[in-house]
Amino acid sequence: MTATDHRRPRRVHAASVMLVLGMLLAAAASLLPIAIIVFTAFKPIAEVNAYPPTLIPGEWTLENFSRIFDELPFARLILNSVVFAGGVTLFALAFDSLAAYALARIDFRGSRVLLIAIIASLMIPFQATLIPIYQLVADLGWVNTFAGLIAPRAADAFGIFFLRQFFLSLPRDLDNAARIDGASEFRIFRSVILPNAVPALLTLGIFTFVNNWNDLLWPLVFTTEAEMGTITSGLTLLTGPGGIIPQGVMMAGSLIAVLPLAVMFLMIQRRFIESVATTGMK
Repeated sequence: MTATDHRRPRRVHAASVMLVLGMLLAAAASLLPIAIIVFTAFKPIAEVNAYPPTLIPGEWTLENFSRIFDELPFARLILNSVVFAGGVTLFALAFDSLAAYALARIDFRGSRVLLIAIIASLMIPFQATLIPIYQLVADLGWVNTFAGLIAPRAADAFGIFFLRQFFLSLPRDLDNAARIDGASEFRIFRSVILPNAVPALLTLGIFTFVNNWNDLLWPLVFTTEAEMGTITSGLTLLTGPGGIIPQGVMMAGSLIAVLPLAVMFLMIQRRFIESVATTGMK
């Protein structure tokens, strides 16, 4: 290659430019709601209600954040959300992985019928089971308790199906070698299957935690006391007479609610990427 070839500018294809522009537009559209939440949280009431609305505050204030802690037991709501979403995630990962292992690696009579029933349950609307589940929780005396919030969601049909499909992709030679060495089924599950299923477990854990953290209907139905509510259900208490919503305070609460999710993702991001990169049998 000559010096002239080195100095020759690279041609930029129109398709590449359009692809980059499309990605930038998609990123801007995704970040716009977050920008609105952030800027509105720091606006005074006059600017929030001003017309035409503005994006960037003309005057920055922390009044909305102080009001949300004054008007709500916000620290308790955050703690409740952590216990609720974290508890559901831990129990769901444990029970879903055990059920998925049985369906994927153990041959027993009725396994196919059980799998079909689990898949069919995914098509049942959540609202259709809400009343009977609430009646059961009420009969157990678990209303306004963490047990009532967590126990009905301690296992999930989607999680079982998701992990089963991942377990099926793992070579059965690993199981057979462990059985020849005298390992029990639980030992195989704990020492062979789970270490190779870290990417699937992390993915399912993220989805489960985020879905329960952001859930509104479930905490509203199963809690009647403000002290047992979560962040999402607690924010509904800010609605004033006539359905008037203090937008600035609401956005401040939403911003605080998003921060734990962002911190959790940053904490496990590296581990998640490493686990995906190292997935595979050598």
